[in-house]
Amino acid sequence: MTADERRGAALLFGEELARGAVTLADLEQPAVRDAVRAPRVPPWPVRRLERRRYEQRRPGYRDDSREAFHAARRAVLGPAADGPPRVLVRVDEYPNFDTLDTPAHGIAHYWRFHETMRDSGVPYLVAVQPALARNPLDCTGTEGRPLDADELAMLGRLRDDGVAFALHGHDHRTRTTHMPNNTELEGRSAADLGDLLDRGLAFLAAHDVRPRVLVPPYNTFGARQWPVLAQRFAVVTGGPESVQRVGYRRSPLFWDGTVFQPCYAPLYGTAAELLTPARALATSSAAVWTCITLHWAWELADDFAALRDLLTVLAPVARPWDDFLAAVDTAGAHG
Repeated sequence: MTADERRGAALLFGEELARGAVTLADLEQPAVRDAVRAPRVPPWPVRRLERRRYEQRRPGYRDDSREAFHAARRAVLGPAADGPPRVLVRVDEYPNFDTLDTPAHGIAHYWRFHETMRDSGVPYLVAVQPALARNPLDCTGTEGRPLDADELAMLGRLRDDGVAFALHGHDHRTRTTHMPNNTELEGRSAADLGDLLDRGLAFLAAHDVRPRVLVPPYNTFGARQWPVLAQRFAVVTGGPESVQRVGYRRSPLFWDGTVFQPCYAPLYGTAAELLTPARALATSSAAVWTCITLHWAWELADDFAALRDLLTVLAPVARPWDDFLAAVDTAGAHG
């Protein structure tokens, strides 16, 4: 196995390695190597085809991460591989990217969302953008502002309640004009991208928020930008739009020493859409890390009713992001 594949195997078997139930040598098995194989970024025509398959839910597309990881664990551990799933909840985004244009997406409603999450006992990570853009889907726009005093105070309240944080770019302003090509990061030089991320990290650090996770706006970045991201974050997430940029990848796995954790359908959507797959996930015996992604503003339509149902399902199996980041750190040392 390559260094990244060893790290991926160590992440998959982290608890067993920690207590001495297995060694890295025990993981040199075909099922494990297949599950954690680090793919190259495929050529553009392949990525485009994978994206179309994803969009149309064709038989050629399927996220097999959980099945492959569980099969690898069973190949090594047998029935002892089974256990409760390790579910991570990611929320995009705070403040909502269109707050300046849609007051209903302001912090008062976000606080109601947070109270719903907090009272359910489900830990979560929220993607924080340091600034807000006016009409962020207009690539020619320039108007915007940093987070104001009330928005920053809310960050402190979230931190006190144990919420984990990710950096969410700068202000979510797209550099292009049409979906699915919207992006804030893609196309920037390494120096420009690094400066954008460093300014965001410094701004948040000044308010005692220090993200180790990046949630790229629009789930997009260029494959050649990965070294800039990997230098700054322990985990970089993605989503449906990532398929067109870097191809389909099982999640979570290491890529040049940093974990790439895209989240795909059916675990990416509204709470109502997630409810059925979440029930299947919560009752599964695949003791592997699995991420679910919500957008809090999408839940306003039914006043968080479906969200409350979803959180009831997730509460027994949701894990804090600090647990995952600790597992990532330990696994990274095995490279």
